[in-house]
Amino acid sequence: MIEKRAQGRLIRGIGGFYTVVDESGMEYVLRARGRFRREKLTPLVGDRVLFSPGHGEEHGWLEEILPRTSQLLRPPSANISLLVIVVAAEPAPDLLLVDRLLVHAAQSGFHTLLCVNKCDLDPCLVHRISTQYDVTRVPVFGVSALTGEGIAPLKEKMRGELCCMAGQSAVGKSTLLNALCGLSLKTGELSKIRRGKHTTRHAELLTADGLTVLDTPGFSLLGLDAGMEPEHLCQLYPEYTALEENCRFSPCLHDREPDCAVLSAVERGVLSGERHTRYQTLLAEVRETWKDRYH
Repeated sequence: MIEKRAQGRLIRGIGGFYTVVDESGMEYVLRARGRFRREKLTPLVGDRVLFSPGHGEEHGWLEEILPRTSQLLRPPSANISLLVIVVAAEPAPDLLLVDRLLVHAAQSGFHTLLCVNKCDLDPCLVHRISTQYDVTRVPVFGVSALTGEGIAPLKEKMRGELCCMAGQSAVGKSTLLNALCGLSLKTGELSKIRRGKHTTRHAELLTADGLTVLDTPGFSLLGLDAGMEPEHLCQLYPEYTALEENCRFSPCLHDREPDCAVLSAVERGVLSGERHTRYQTLLAEVRETWKDRYH
């Protein structure tokens, strides 16, 4: 007798075991069939899957990964519809990491918002960051998980989405999730050298108080797609694509070309010079990787 397969969503994967929750909310611990390894398929948190439940103390089996609507390279996850990028007054915001995440989100085709946590420590920080992103179509929310400021509008924006919360360590992602969802996740403090301590060790999909959020370990390094052509990077900056038809050259990398509409807008203060400097850093990285792609 062939056992009927059930459908669910993968919420956690640790040490070769995968936890899946079905439509009724029941959790199952599964192992992946050997064909996943042979076919080089890696189940990701957020995947919709078909599985065979286990019996008694036996674990069940992950049978099939259903088609993904999106995939994020880091943190490895699937079917995300909204990426919540978190920065804070402490540690100092790594806006280059923010821009890398925005590039990944644009490639993957899901929406993004930028959350500035701990705004009670520096009330001007939200404005300083917003001025760099106000033409990128990325909403910027100033919040304080400690005081509750800005939590309600952020929660409303996240409702109905499968959200991924990502950013540096110690920006307060777990504390923010506690405030948003009424949870009691373990939180940490800054180390003596003002770097974050990891309090989330594995990506996990959490559902509480009407929100579905992927909590992820903090990180500080994120490389871009090794196969990206330099001409493609600027296409992932919406404020640049809006001006490119006015550039003398096509394609234009908006780097050092004469009569470049983007460079002109940066010089006139219409576009953020700081964000453009970071773009040039990423462009140099993409050029180097593209040049060495066959090595």
